Amino acid sequence: MTTIQAPFGPMITAMITPMHPDGTVDYDGAARLADYLITGMRNDGLVLNGTTGEAPTTTDAEKEQLLRVVLEAVGPRAKVVAGVGTNVTAHTIELARSAERAGADGLLVVTPYYSKPPQAALEAHFTAVADATGLPMLIYDIPGRTGAAVATETLVRLAAHPRIIGVKDAKDAPGATSHVLARTNLVYYCGTDMLNLPWLSLGAVGVISVVGHVVGDRLREMIDAFGAGDVARARQIHYELVPVYDGMFRNQGAVMTKAALDLLGQPGGAVRAPLLAATDAERHQLTLDLTAGGVKLPGTGA
Repeated sequence: MTTIQAPFGPMITAMITPMHPDGTVDYDGAARLADYLITGMRNDGLVLNGTTGEAPTTTDAEKEQLLRVVLEAVGPRAKVVAGVGTNVTAHTIELARSAERAGADGLLVVTPYYSKPPQAALEAHFTAVADATGLPMLIYDIPGRTGAAVATETLVRLAAHPRIIGVKDAKDAPGATSHVLARTNLVYYCGTDMLNLPWLSLGAVGVISVVGHVVGDRLREMIDAFGAGDVARARQIHYELVPVYDGMFRNQGAVMTKAALDLLGQPGGAVRAPLLAATDAERHQLTLDLTAGGVKLPGTGA
């Protein structure tokens, strides 16, 4: 197989949706955060309206406005991938077409959740969405949230579609990932932060990260070190970041990321129900975790 390049760059953060205290979307904050993630955290790309962006609780109009605001803020400096997946095929197609009109560089389409479609239905769903626009598309395989994994043979068949170019892989199954990588030219982005380095070793082209909000620059250093053959340095960074990985997932990623951004003085804000903001105890533990992982927090002396 030939070396496969990262279509949206190797370092991508699944961006939160900043919100005001009353729960309305903070679009100005989103523009500032996007700029910070690119300039300060060395991100090549951003995913909007994904799980970490609280997409299940934002309206279609909010999703489109957020996408347009961030695209304007980012310009040509980074790729912007729109999360458009829902558990209704027709609705997913509507969101995909809206994202294309707004100017997104690509689509992220999660496996339909709750209804647990069989493999033939999953194949039909992803094909229908890919047929609906001219944008390149990543399948988001995260059975822990959706209740349905995309089987190896299904992914192999979907790889024949000219616009289905890759997978955000949060299945955490190295055997299944290896089978698909060995048999297709699908690009793989690691979708589980603790597995970023192991997945690079399997052939992932990069990461779609939650902790990229706070350590994207160091993840980029790890990716670059691994790509240059300096595995020892990449492993050292991975181990240094373990406290950050632990701390950012003691509660839901969106909750802890917004707490972390607040500690860093970056836009984050409220979360929407059914999520609740991090407790004082959780924020205290997060401060300890981030500090242990080498994150410099204003006002802590760390």
